[in-house]
Amino acid sequence: MPTEQEPAKIEPAEVRRIAELARLKLTDDEVELMGAQLSSILLYMDRLSALSTDGVEPTAHAVPLVNVYRDDRVAPSMDSAAALANAPQHQDGFFQVPKVLGEESA
Repeated sequence: MPTEQEPAKIEPAEVRRIAELARLKLTDDEVELMGAQLSSILLYMDRLSALSTDGVEPTAHAVPLVNVYRDDRVAPSMDSAAALANAPQHQDGFFQVPKVLGEESA
């Protein structure tokens, strides 16, 4: 039975299965490394599970947040000519872009 200092060992077959699900190709050395790292993560989660959270209010963030957005302000828009000045192609005051929908490409 694993102790607090010794996490449960994750077998290489489990690491390979997790890697396959994540679409990762791991070398044998990477499988060994990932197994050790996953075991350490599970040990840490076990330690967190042991903590008493009685009386602790649930929060969405670890620190209090305030609205970080600026206030909306009405401001003049950019002139059409200035907006189109660096456009590679434009026509009748609009950006012109290649058609990408509606035609089947061979």
